[in-house]
Amino acid sequence: MRQFKTESKKLLDLMINSIYTNKEIFLRELISNASDAVDKLNFKSLSDSSIQVDQGDLAIRVSFDKDARTLTVSDNGIGMTAEDLEKNLGTIAHSGSQEFKQENAEHQGNDVDIIGQFGVGFYSAFMVASKVRVVSRAFGEDAAHVWESDGLEGYTIEEGERACHGTDVILTIRENIPGENGEPGESYDTYLSEWGLKDLIKRYSNYVRYPVQMMVTKSREKDKPEDAGEDYTPEYEDYQELETVNSMTPIWKKRSSDVSDEDYNEFYKSTFHDFEDPARKVSFHAEGTLEYDALLFIPSRAPFDLYSKDYEKGLALYSSNVLIMDKCADLLPDYYNFVRGVVDSQDISLNISRETLQQNRQLKAIAKRVEKRVTSELEKMRDEDREAYETFFENFGRGLKFGIYSSYGMKADELADLLLFWSARENKMVTLAEYAAAMPEGQKAIYYAAGDDRTRLSKMPVVKSVLDRGYDVLLLTTDVDEFTFQAMRGYTAKNMPKLYEDDAAREAAAKAVADGAEPETEDRFLELKNVATGDLDLATEDEKKDAEEASKEHEDLFGTMKDALGDKVEKVAVSARLTDAPACITTEGPLSLEMEKVLARGPEADAGTMPKTQRVLELNAKHPVFDKLVAAQEAGDTGKIELYAGLLYDQALLVEGILPADPVAFAQSVCELM
Repeated sequence: MRQFKTESKKLLDLMINSIYTNKEIFLRELISNASDAVDKLNFKSLSDSSIQVDQGDLAIRVSFDKDARTLTVSDNGIGMTAEDLEKNLGTIAHSGSQEFKQENAEHQGNDVDIIGQFGVGFYSAFMVASKVRVVSRAFGEDAAHVWESDGLEGYTIEEGERACHGTDVILTIRENIPGENGEPGESYDTYLSEWGLKDLIKRYSNYVRYPVQMMVTKSREKDKPEDAGEDYTPEYEDYQELETVNSMTPIWKKRSSDVSDEDYNEFYKSTFHDFEDPARKVSFHAEGTLEYDALLFIPSRAPFDLYSKDYEKGLALYSSNVLIMDKCADLLPDYYNFVRGVVDSQDISLNISRETLQQNRQLKAIAKRVEKRVTSELEKMRDEDREAYETFFENFGRGLKFGIYSSYGMKADELADLLLFWSARENKMVTLAEYAAAMPEGQKAIYYAAGDDRTRLSKMPVVKSVLDRGYDVLLLTTDVDEFTFQAMRGYTAKNMPKLYEDDAAREAAAKAVADGAEPETEDRFLELKNVATGDLDLATEDEKKDAEEASKEHEDLFGTMKDALGDKVEKVAVSARLTDAPACITTEGPLSLEMEKVLARGPEADAGTMPKTQRVLELNAKHPVFDKLVAAQEAGDTGKIELYAGLLYDQALLVEGILPADPVAFAQSVCELM
């Protein structure tokens, strides 16, 4: 017996037990090796006219014998001499394929696609095999040779027989390991079943460029006997037929003009297990220092588990048509986790097991390009097919908003123009750019209101007061919306009409336009303002003056009401924003009422530690109810003021969609008032 070269036992043990995380990878490695062998022969025939090879005969065969527990992977490729067997299989980590690539780098072109890199894939067979026997006959040689090993100490090489050039790799599959003490055992029978092998071939080697063939069992109806009566029941029989299991040519490497939309849709549905056609398809080829093909799909609907912790994002990553990772998460940002698709590159640096990657910068370069193409496609959908985009946004818009929030606003430039919100004035979904374009002259902020129902929001006094002044209000109804706006802090609107500092500059610009000049534009930063927080600064000078005078005149009244409400509010004040309603609740500081509600519904909600809003009860000094309060103050009726203060506060909470802290007390107060 010959000994493996290098520190064989340690290295071989390492490869069998440590390098590969998934045993079923072995079949991918053996088929890839077989494909390389066929490719080498194909290359020889292309570069040497004396070598005649029928391209239609080049193939890989997978077969099994359940009784003998053997699995065989055969090819009719270049084959190996005894010297080749010694060098390639007797020396661990020596890659004949890699050597071939280096020697013929200048001449390969697109007709040869060598997969092997490290020279260790063959040894993955020992993860599932107790013995491996390789029978190989080199092209142009008369003799065949047999390499055999149990993967423990060494190997033997002897003369053998094979009818034609090529290689057979024959694995004796390990016996099943029964479970002990309640622990599950380990079964190897999958590798000795037709369905199991077909599944592995389709999953990992579906796009190997040569046919991977298997004898498969099929069923057919027997001929009807001539003497069969009318009550004859058809009979069926099983038969064996050689079938090509793999697809060979990947759809992402075909020209888009050669592939129909139906073909793309069918590929998407069958590969990613969706029953609906995708909303959009993106296909592109990148060249340069890193060459790759990408085929991306934007689904028509969200999977049921999209927003669950168990959902796995990622694109299928292939190298030379061989599946490396089913879901490579690094190729997609979290906010595009809904994108499905494939990236295929022979230039990426794989680790020795070809299950993961080595150079993260390569992935980052691909991911950056993928992100740009997805963004571009979404912008195209938004501008050219608004109905389809609104459907898309209903399914996946939450993730885009969360992308801005989770990045602390750093992704706002990339994602803000993809967002849609309901316009209270237009009664439709609009982008921030569309909102800005429709703003009246002089508007310096984007106004919004947050809640769980846009019908209720549109009726809120603080919303109506802004609408009455001629400004639109965006109605935010998703729990992440307001957090997103706070992370953004504002929105930079492009190509807005220029604002002039004085009338003279404005008149000069108007005259220039009248004389044929283009109107001046500017990029303008618009603050995002919640209509229910802080001072919107929308009141006229007269309204501000009236509110200030009312505040001073009725200071004692507000003090009495504040004492009645206690720590429920920070203060009671006159409102310069209300028109019809007697009162409203606003907040000071960064936390709004809606954000408080969202946090209270969260998994970490704790009444003792959750942040609370700084609430302000604003009163409409021109409302008849305010006159009643003033009369009660002048009469010294503190009890009535306390009753009214509680009622107004609870009523304002109900308008905000918040139940009073004590609904029974609220009902009793209403009855007492009646």
